[in-house]
Amino acid sequence: MTVIVAYGGGTDSTALLIGMLRRGWPAPHAITTADTGGEKPYTYWYIDAFSAWLVEHSYPAITMVKKGGNNRTLEEDCLIKNMLPSVAYGYKSCSQKFKVEPQEKWANNDPVCRATWKSKKKVTKLIGYNFGEVHRAKFGEDKKYIFRYPLIEWEWKKEDAEKAITQEGLPLPGKSSCFFCPHNKKPEIVALAERYPDLAVRALRMEQGAHLKKIKGLGRRFSWTEFLFDYEKTRVVSDDDDPFDEKPCGCYD
Repeated sequence: MTVIVAYGGGTDSTALLIGMLRRGWPAPHAITTADTGGEKPYTYWYIDAFSAWLVEHSYPAITMVKKGGNNRTLEEDCLIKNMLPSVAYGYKSCSQKFKVEPQEKWANNDPVCRATWKSKKKVTKLIGYNFGEVHRAKFGEDKKYIFRYPLIEWEWKKEDAEKAITQEGLPLPGKSSCFFCPHNKKPEIVALAERYPDLAVRALRMEQGAHLKKIKGLGRRFSWTEFLFDYEKTRVVSDDDDPFDEKPCGCYD
């Protein structure tokens, strides 16, 4: 059986791999993650560190893939097109193009996956949605994959995932998302500006260069530029007009 793990760099997919090791599951054929070019520095560090930890435990290193073609990052794509990530407009094409498709392209070119499909079998793909995210899961299979969600099978919630990571003596990965992701909440926007001011400037540059008509900015119903300007004056983060919804953008955590 050919098994691949879609690793998102966040808490859930990290706990998924730890749980597999604890249960004595055989090493997967591959662990892949997609780089949009917009992750925070800590996330890149964590992926490298966790990859080394996996290798120490006889699992494969994490394979990082990127969108092919013009080789533009998501940030560069937005700047060139004078637009924001598609999720700001209510769509999910940014995660599809820069997260899902690069991993799919990797599998399509991988000799083991290709041999599996050629033999009329399917590749099993493991995805790290936790027990509180059953609504996100696509149970069953399609022409190429059998989809499994081990955290849901084990009934692990977010707190269970965090506990598994800390019990291994590993730091928590935190939230994995682009630094300019419209799903960032206001406290996260403040944290970005304080910890990575250069990244915050780049996010604001993207927002200010976008041609907007129906939305106000990266927050969809509010502008990050205006929010941070007001925050600098008041040092208060209001819960009013917080990010537009709780729907996931489609990225694997």
